[in-house]
Amino acid sequence: MSSSTMIKYLLDHSEENKWQIVVGDMDLDLAAKKVNGHPNGKAIKFDINNENLRFVEIEQADVVISMLPAKMHPLVAVDCVKTGTHMITASYVSPDMKALDEEAKLKGVALLNELGVDPGIDHMSAMKIIDGIRAKGGKVLAFRSNTGGLVAPEYDNNPWNYKFTWNPRNVVLAGQGVSRFIRDGRYKYIPYHQLYRRLQTTTVLNYGEFEIYANRDSLSYRETYDLQDIPTMFRGTMRRPGYCEAWNVFVQLGATDDTYVVENSENMTYRDYINSFLKYDRVKPVEEKLCEYLNLERNGSVMKKLEWLGVFENKPVGMSNATPAQILQKLLEEKWTLEPGDKDMIVMQHQIDYELNGVKKEIISSMVIKGQDNTHTAMSITVGLPLAIATRLFMTGEIKAEGVHVPTKPFMYEPILKELEEYGIRFIEEEKDID
Repeated sequence: MSSSTMIKYLLDHSEENKWQIVVGDMDLDLAAKKVNGHPNGKAIKFDINNENLRFVEIEQADVVISMLPAKMHPLVAVDCVKTGTHMITASYVSPDMKALDEEAKLKGVALLNELGVDPGIDHMSAMKIIDGIRAKGGKVLAFRSNTGGLVAPEYDNNPWNYKFTWNPRNVVLAGQGVSRFIRDGRYKYIPYHQLYRRLQTTTVLNYGEFEIYANRDSLSYRETYDLQDIPTMFRGTMRRPGYCEAWNVFVQLGATDDTYVVENSENMTYRDYINSFLKYDRVKPVEEKLCEYLNLERNGSVMKKLEWLGVFENKPVGMSNATPAQILQKLLEEKWTLEPGDKDMIVMQHQIDYELNGVKKEIISSMVIKGQDNTHTAMSITVGLPLAIATRLFMTGEIKAEGVHVPTKPFMYEPILKELEEYGIRFIEEEKDID
């Protein structure tokens, strides 16, 4: 869902740079569709678990852009280091990736990571501000950064104010574990079962209000941004108001659990599925039991959202040996899919407090990007373009790197942000004094 814009950019620049762009996917037809008959493009059927195929294709390439699930990147990275092939990803640097840094440097191989939207554009835009504050002699006191992938307001026509623009599985499993951050020098921890209750709010430009739930780990960004002693560091995900209260129903029920298989799921209806999490009562309807269990108003907005999804319908689940999370995902994919003609929207906002010459100030830096269509979505544009631009800059020698890197240094973020602006990806900054 996030590769189309990147592939188009690389193909558009292939003639001038004498590149051949090879697109591999388990689905050969899908890969061919992305190449779209371009003379410098080639589609191949590719299975990451086929070791011989993987090694041969990587060895033949100058650079590999991995858009695989994050856990599969190390398989690619190990082969890249062995073959002397450079690698670029949009994913977080994992411990396995970090462990390859020394060997990659010895081989002269670049492993460039976190070059999507979040992580990616968030790093680059934040570091530009932070480095600017430091250059003036200022001290950063608080850093808050929030991002959301949503449906554009003009196409927002369901009570959840949400449609899938990203991997649906990641949405269903979002936030599991413990979220941690620091506020005014106090460490804060939010367990998963409380995550969608502990909300913050913000407004972004003229796009109205958003609610925010905490990302899993904000503390590690102190090292990423060289802000080890900062008293406030928070990163969150944005949704429209009301989403989190309704999503919390699934969390409290256990419907987002992916660790066990629901017995007899192939013979269940969605009503049975919801009822399976509630106490046994032969008389009370499922709706009444759910309202009693979670203290919901029968005719309130949360129940209306759930009814719109169809969780109380006697419609067959149609999945065997499915986990609760997989059943929920199937239902959501039927309801939250972008319709033909729909456009999505990426919203990102940094709120950075700093002190300069005894005066405390706040910078609010906001970005809103809308998709062009169902293929070149805002998600595809903001994930794919920085990846593609970084690849071009690296291949033409404008970015020089060896080993494991993320785009928090000026030699990487300055040229990428500059070109992103040409595509309309820019931040609007507001600054004010604070008490």
